[in-house]
Amino acid sequence: MASSQLFFVLAILAIVAPSILATDFIVGDDKGWTINVDYQAWAQGKLFYVGDNLVFNYPEGVHNVLKVNGTGFQECAAPAGTVALTSGKDVINLATPGRKWYICGVSKHCEVGPQKLFITVMPASFAPSPSPTTSAAPTSSVNGARLGWMTVVIGILGIFI
Repeated sequence: MASSQLFFVLAILAIVAPSILATDFIVGDDKGWTINVDYQAWAQGKLFYVGDNLVFNYPEGVHNVLKVNGTGFQECAAPAGTVALTSGKDVINLATPGRKWYICGVSKHCEVGPQKLFITVMPASFAPSPSPTTSAAPTSSVNGARLGWMTVVIGILGIFI
């Protein structure tokens, strides 16, 4: 009986844990996705893991977000067929590990802005804890909620072990 309950708890944990541990990174923090922001400086020191999200906030119609490759990043050019994200509140789930490049395709924002971002996403298995960020209030409450959830899960597991 106890083993079936433990299995049930572990199954629920396997389903829920990735969303509990994921971090939403607000690109550019309070400045958002705009020109004249050093996005490489913003990304420096942050650890991005599979399951995390990049949130691009900008006034709709003023900017966009294009996912490009390394060449497109260097040349500020998106490959043919690249679909621009244009909602002003674009969320990109980091579903796979590896290098990721994003640019703004409006006017010369990428070249002059320089409105572009390069990050490296680590496999989720490398994540020792939730990804750190430098955003003040929203992130600290998210991290506190994660810690609370993890405490509850560990407590439940302790009952069955």
